Amino acid sequence: MAAKDISARGPVHVAIIMDGNGRWATSRGWPRLIGHRRGANRVRSIVRAAPALGIRYLTIYAFSTENWKRSTEEVLGLMSLFARYIRNEADKLHDAGVCVRFIGARERLEPALRDLMAGIEEKTRHCSRLTLTIAINYGGRDELARAARRVAEDVAAGRLAAADIDERALADRLDTVGLPDPDLVIRTSGESRISNYLLWQSAYSEFEFTDTLWPDFTPDELAKLVARFSARDRRFGGVAAE
Repeated sequence: MAAKDISARGPVHVAIIMDGNGRWATSRGWPRLIGHRRGANRVRSIVRAAPALGIRYLTIYAFSTENWKRSTEEVLGLMSLFARYIRNEADKLHDAGVCVRFIGARERLEPALRDLMAGIEEKTRHCSRLTLTIAINYGGRDELARAARRVAEDVAAGRLAAADIDERALADRLDTVGLPDPDLVIRTSGESRISNYLLWQSAYSEFEFTDTLWPDFTPDELAKLVARFSARDRRFGGVAAE
């Protein structure tokens, strides 16, 4: 599907729940971490394809607040993979015009990983072709709780009046401040749930659930889902045009 055919009404912001890496590996008799490595390679190809599809913001769910429940081996492997991805991709993303930012609670992450995250954010902050947001140690409920805490602190400090608390006051204290809400949320691997992902931001998002496991999710499939989105009538609570 040519980008010119879909960009006019296509999604500006696409958020992806990258599910199925472990199952992809175990179905082949391989360790789960091999699936995660293949999944990281898939991120690279999707990031390259996104701008030609009219996507200006791409947000990916890399590690949730619930993923700490996995085995120590898998968690440590994932953290090592994140660090390797940042080191290997920083220059390439910068040269491709990709601005990288992270959402989630960073305090639980190792200082060395936090330093790498801050470094690539600083390196790419002036890039504007695509904004790639990576959710690490992120959970929608946790994000909302942290935002509510900030509101309470600002009220207590006299920086915000209780009467002025509204949707904008909360949204301005979310991790995603400055980003538009996602137009389209995609989940791979056949699961039909959002798993605590962008709960506030996806209130009016369109959803696509595909059976494809993330390592097998291609730019062509992304293009098909973007084209399908473009055919939808988004009313945001209004009435369909006659």
